[in-house]
Amino acid sequence: MNISKIISIPGQSGLYKMVARAAKNGIIAESLIDKKRIVAYATQKMMQLEEIGIYTAGEDKPLKEVFQAIYEKENGAECISHKQPDAELKAYFRAIVPDYDDERVHVSVIKKVVSWYNILKASGLLDEKEVELTEEEKIKIKNASEFEKSNKTNTTNVNTKPLKTTGSKVATQGVRKTGVA
Repeated sequence: MNISKIISIPGQSGLYKMVARAAKNGIIAESLIDKKRIVAYATQKMMQLEEIGIYTAGEDKPLKEVFQAIYEKENGAECISHKQPDAELKAYFRAIVPDYDDERVHVSVIKKVVSWYNILKASGLLDEKEVELTEEEKIKIKNASEFEKSNKTNTTNVNTKPLKTTGSKVATQGVRKTGVA
């Protein structure tokens, strides 16, 4: 599950994937629902899903862990609809995050989390597995890259002499000087 490039833009429905940086202080984002692209400017408040947490009795629980708990509870299937009655949504969320803070986590937040989970599930982003390497594998990769660097042959020819140039003067004929007269 990789949600590092997934954002929510207030005022826009659904979730977006960051595609590229826009020319002037913004990003190009693609909707996960209909694949339409929009430009989101830096003046808009965008939230990355991996930076969002749910208030609990102890420390905040990252949204990624909440999505993982829903995924495990539903065995990889979609969860309940965000249009269910409030009491049913609260009971479902209590089963997922038993120690969430009732006073600070409103029903609207629960609806967003459930809706976002279903959007991510429909787009296939929850099924992606992150590859975690062991320390031995990291060392092997590092040693292999160092070995390749040390065995590269030097492609420069030692017997070549520097080229002689005709002069160091720069031709300025036909150059127009600009400025205020």
